Amino acid sequence: MAKKLVGQNIAPPDLVAKITGRARFAEDFRADGMVFAKLLPSPMPHARVRRVDASRALAMEGVVGVLTADEVPQRELPAEPCLTHEPLYQGEPILAVAAVDETTAAAAIEAIDIDLEPLPFVLDPLDSLRPGGPDALLQGNVRVDRELRSIKWTERDFAAEAEGRLPMGEPTVAWSLGDVEAGFADAEVVIEKTMVHPSLTHHPLEPRSCMAYWQNGKLHLFGSTQSTQRTQLALARALDLEPEDVVFVGAYCGGGFGSKIAGSTIMQVPALLSRKIGRPVMLRITRTEETYIGRARPGFQAWARIGYRKDGRVTALDLYIVQDNGCYGSQGDYNTAAMIASLSYQPLSMRFRGISVYTNTPPRSAQRAPGGAQITTLLEPLMDEAARRLQMDSVALRKVNAPDAHGTVGPERRSLTSAYVREALDRGAEVFGWEDKRRLSGRREGTRVTGVGVALSSFVGGSAGFDGLVIIGTDGKLRVHQGIGNLGTHSFADTARVAADILGVPWKDTEIVWGDTSRGLPYSSVQAGSQTTHAHTRANHAAGMDARRKLQEIAARDLGGAPGDYVVAGGRVYRRGAPGRGMTLARAARRAVELGGTYDGHEVPDNLHASTVRAARMLAGRGLMGVARDTYPHEGSTFSFVAGFARIELDVETGMVEVKEYTAVTDCGIVVHPRSLAAQLHGGAVQGMGMARSQHWVIDPHWGVPLALRLYSARPPGILDVPLEMKWGAVGLPDPQTPVGAKGIGEPPIGAGAAVITSAVADALGGKYLARTPLSPDIILQELEGRGSPYGPLDTHV
Repeated sequence: MAKKLVGQNIAPPDLVAKITGRARFAEDFRADGMVFAKLLPSPMPHARVRRVDASRALAMEGVVGVLTADEVPQRELPAEPCLTHEPLYQGEPILAVAAVDETTAAAAIEAIDIDLEPLPFVLDPLDSLRPGGPDALLQGNVRVDRELRSIKWTERDFAAEAEGRLPMGEPTVAWSLGDVEAGFADAEVVIEKTMVHPSLTHHPLEPRSCMAYWQNGKLHLFGSTQSTQRTQLALARALDLEPEDVVFVGAYCGGGFGSKIAGSTIMQVPALLSRKIGRPVMLRITRTEETYIGRARPGFQAWARIGYRKDGRVTALDLYIVQDNGCYGSQGDYNTAAMIASLSYQPLSMRFRGISVYTNTPPRSAQRAPGGAQITTLLEPLMDEAARRLQMDSVALRKVNAPDAHGTVGPERRSLTSAYVREALDRGAEVFGWEDKRRLSGRREGTRVTGVGVALSSFVGGSAGFDGLVIIGTDGKLRVHQGIGNLGTHSFADTARVAADILGVPWKDTEIVWGDTSRGLPYSSVQAGSQTTHAHTRANHAAGMDARRKLQEIAARDLGGAPGDYVVAGGRVYRRGAPGRGMTLARAARRAVELGGTYDGHEVPDNLHASTVRAARMLAGRGLMGVARDTYPHEGSTFSFVAGFARIELDVETGMVEVKEYTAVTDCGIVVHPRSLAAQLHGGAVQGMGMARSQHWVIDPHWGVPLALRLYSARPPGILDVPLEMKWGAVGLPDPQTPVGAKGIGEPPIGAGAAVITSAVADALGGKYLARTPLSPDIILQELEGRGSPYGPLDTHV
């Protein structure tokens, strides 16, 4: 029997194109007559456009047209328009100009005369909640039950601020489970802390550039997205088009991290400008523009109080989060943070209160492990503090509280499909050498002090209910059509292995069809929330099983016997026990075309999504079609887990932190692609290390002007920041609620990488947790030298 493809290291089909430069990203596309667009960004954090005079710009040679907010769909707040007459943050696009080249377009932007009326603005959520504080939106500062409202706390609510504690006034979200006060009464140790996690830019390497043109009434748009098929639907909705009138091409995505889940709002600009002027339009986004419009992780100002029994069990967890929502949308990070805290620590009782406040800062969106990364980074050092006070080992304390198959999540106490967290902690401790490494804690050599840390990170690991579509061509090749995007995780290819395994087709005879909606892509999950591996191993399993059933039926029809008498393997369908009595897959595909109906896709199941029906209609008659919706059972919530371990050295003279080694072990079900899993575990951890050590925003509090607009001023980690020794492992036990046993793993690694740094730095400081990220050298030196901070404990964007 051929070796299963699932579990092997197989190079993805885009590898050669990427390393040879033949991969075409959004900026690489060209079309006859193409012009270039530039944006006019708001110079103010909140303003009203009173007048625009573009006559000088339009008179310039080479200028083709101008697109204003009057010519684009306007959305009811807090939804975001692509251009606006009321910019809510500095850098928000007000209009766009098209010209024969970018230099001319940029000059035309400078020639536009614009009159702006400054409006009140606010940068810090707490400032908006103060009595008489400004609202970021004219309609209010919070959203409650889908309506914008203005909430102000009282002076009494803010009294705690003078003591460095988070004010806790009226929340917009509150829930509890169990008796929290009784839980604290039963606790041996109670820890209370006010903490700050900043907002930070996504910084994908590829900005959200895009090109668009119209042909025969159809929009053709070439862009950077995480989710190909879902971006087609999003564009159709935004531009009031039928999905079949949108062709979206996005075979490669140079990073998204949640900022390009279903494309980008700015994609509407070249589409509408192209329709207006009748020529293809390329909009190239600069790094500075990307920092403005490219989304950011919501910041937290948080407070936690946690009670522990003598054995380390969490008896009570009280959590309050003030979230910086930015100016558009309704970000759910703070709600997810509470859910993740309830999952990771399984408290016997818990209370959560929170409020998400609009500010005149760039828009937020999900960023890798939204909510989960922030709360893991902030709370994990408190677990270490509890272990020290209880004289327990930090790994042992986490094992006491870790979820298992009987664990629950959230106030509804939803069940889990699987959780092998203790196994991950044990394996991680073994691979890292925890028992030996923790003895190095506090060791000083010259100016360097060693710190060791452990962190447990969890996040959603899957969804269900999507469609799979495969075709066995008359050439005998298997083509797996994937609506998911290609953002570098390999899942667009790896999840297709399931169908190939079911049909016994070798990988060399398997083609992945992706990245272009004109090629027939089925309804797919968004490439976000670590859903893809779980969702599309299931969907492709369903499609593969449908194709196998049809192969068996065709063989039985032509060769006699019952369908169950036939085996599909080795590029053939043949009689069980009589391999010579059968047919090749190519012959079976030709018979499927002859038979028509359900066999070649002219008839499809009733439960398919409309997008899949359109794809099947487009592909009907090309061979034997397997097409099905994932209807496999899925009882409980699916989560994946990462246990991270690190050893750092902290220089007490410079405040610099060097990560010497890092180990991650995951519970993510069956390993589909070992090499890719290692890349996710380590790549996510390094991103988390940057979040904990260097990445943040700086905004001028007087003018509302962002100051960290480039990679060097909001620096993600570079190669010199990566530890030389990085190890990984996987528990490898299957999730029983999915046919392949695999769960997603894209997001839990970032929380582990960030939290293990905050924990290890606290360890190097003798147990002093600084309760703020990033832990930049200046913050560490302030603590080491006993100097007062130039800003308050709750200040943001500093």
